Amino acid sequence: MFLDKAKIKIESGKGGNGMVAWRREKYVDKGGPAGGDGGNGADVYFVADESMSTLMDFKYKSIFKAEDGENGRGKSQHGKCGKDLYVKVPLGTIVKDSATGKIIADLKMEGQTVLVAKGGRGGKGNCRFVSAQKRAPQFCEPGEPGIVRNLELELKL
Repeated sequence: MFLDKAKIKIESGKGGNGMVAWRREKYVDKGGPAGGDGGNGADVYFVADESMSTLMDFKYKSIFKAEDGENGRGKSQHGKCGKDLYVKVPLGTIVKDSATGKIIADLKMEGQTVLVAKGGRGGKGNCRFVSAQKRAPQFCEPGEPGIVRNLELELKL
């Protein structure tokens, strides 16, 4: 069986949340903020691969989700960023957005890589908001959500 069209769903990673934390040391008066930043969410890339000749793989697996970023922690520790997701497609694949029908990419050459969905940015912890007027901020930023897209893959014959 030879497939030349496929519909898939991709999700980039969500950014991790920032953290509200406080430093406590025996001889440091009033400590201070120590909340770390959240990690960035992972991106989704399509890579043209010469060893593939059909879109049959996308018939059985149609949802691709990248890793989320970790949340920040105390002691000003930043969260880990998500690992990017690389999806292999055969040469001559046209990537279209299902909602608009707009062509996102035309993968013609071996190893050609295109970014399809950018991951969310990680939130900032409370140690990022310290200033002369605001010495003990009680807030942090949440992580940004990832992008969800429905795509159509079409193989040129």
